[in-house]
Amino acid sequence: MRGEASAGLVPLGAASAEIASDGRLTILGAGPRPARRSRALARALFGTPLDAAITILVAGLLLWAAVPLVRWLLLDATFRGTTREDCTGTGACWVFVRARFGQFMYGFYPGDQRWRVDLAGLGLVASALLLFATPPFPRKRIVVALAVLCLPPLGVWLLYGGFGLRVVETRDWGGLMLTVFLSVYAALIAVPLGIVLALGRASRLPIIRLICTIVIEFWRGVPIIAVIFLASLLLPLILPNGAGIDRLARAVVGLGLCIAAYMAEAVRGGLQALPPGQREAAAALGLGYWRTTGLVVLPQALRVSLPALTNEFIALVKNTSLVLIVSIFDLLGIAQAALADPAWVGKTWEAYAFAGSIYWIACFGLSRWSRRIEARTALPGR
Repeated sequence: MRGEASAGLVPLGAASAEIASDGRLTILGAGPRPARRSRALARALFGTPLDAAITILVAGLLLWAAVPLVRWLLLDATFRGTTREDCTGTGACWVFVRARFGQFMYGFYPGDQRWRVDLAGLGLVASALLLFATPPFPRKRIVVALAVLCLPPLGVWLLYGGFGLRVVETRDWGGLMLTVFLSVYAALIAVPLGIVLALGRASRLPIIRLICTIVIEFWRGVPIIAVIFLASLLLPLILPNGAGIDRLARAVVGLGLCIAAYMAEAVRGGLQALPPGQREAAAALGLGYWRTTGLVVLPQALRVSLPALTNEFIALVKNTSLVLIVSIFDLLGIAQAALADPAWVGKTWEAYAFAGSIYWIACFGLSRWSRRIEARTALPGR
C-alpha cells in the first residue's frame, strides 16, 4: 500500500486514512498531531528514492550556501566601532549601518523632531491592532470609522507640521518612515478606489461598466515607474503657474491609482466567486442594491479576495522604491545615497543586505498576517 499512488487523505478522529488510486483504504494510525505531521513530512521528503535524492541534494546546496553567508553576516562581521577603520574583520562591516542608522530610519528629518515620527508610528500600530487584533466590542465599527477618517490627516500634521508644530518639508523625509508613509497613504487611495472600480465593472449599467473598464485597463497597462515620472516631472508643466502640488503627494497619488487598478481586479474575482443565490436571497428579503452590496456581497467578496489584496499591498510596499527616480529617498534610496559618502565607499553589500532584510521582514509579516486573518474568517468546514 505504501508504494501505491495516494488519491487522498481522510481524517478518522484521532487517526487518518490514505485512499489509494484503486479505492482501497489504509489506516495510517493515531497519535499526537505533531507526530502525524512529522510522519507526513518524512513521507513527503523521503517517500521514494527520487524524493530522497532531491531532498539530500537541495539540503546540500543550502548548506553549501548558508555556511559562508553566516560567516560573512555574523561570525566574521564587525559590530563595534564608529568609523571605517574599525572594520578589521573579513566579514560584513555593520558599523556602517550603525553609523547611518538614523538616516535609514528617518532620512534627513531633523533630529530634534523625530519624536513626531515615532508618535505617528505608534498611532499606526495602535490603529492596526484596533482594526485587526481586538475582539468585537460595542460600537467597534464607529470607532474604526473615526480612526480611519481622523488618523490620516493627523499623521500628515505630525510629520509635516504647521498649527503649532515646526514645518518639516517633504524633501527632508526619507528612509523607512517614507516607505511606510508611501505604502499606507497609497493604500488608503487604492483600497476604496479599487472596490468602487470593481463594483462598477461588475455593474449591469453599460456606461458605468465601460468607464470602469477603461480606467482599470489604462492604469494596469501603464508602468508604475512611468506614472511616477509623469506625475512628478511633467504634471507641473501642465498646471497653471503658481498651482504647485507637492512632489511626494504626486508620487502617492500615482502609486495609489496604479495599485487601485490591480486591487479592482482582485475584488472583481471575489465578486465573481459568489454564487448568484446570495443576491437572490437578499432580494427576496427586500434588500435594495446598496444594502445587498454592503451587507451581503462585499463582506464575502473581500474575504475571498483577501490573499490577492494582500499580495497587491506587498507589491505596493516594494514598488515604493521606484520613487527614487524623482529624487525621493525612501529606504532603498537612503541606502544608495549613503554609499556616495567617500568614508563608506564599497559597503554596498551591507547597505543592500540591511535594506533588503527590512523589506523581507515587512512583506513576510504581511503574508503571515493575511494567512491568520484568512483562517480566522474562513467559513466552517473550509
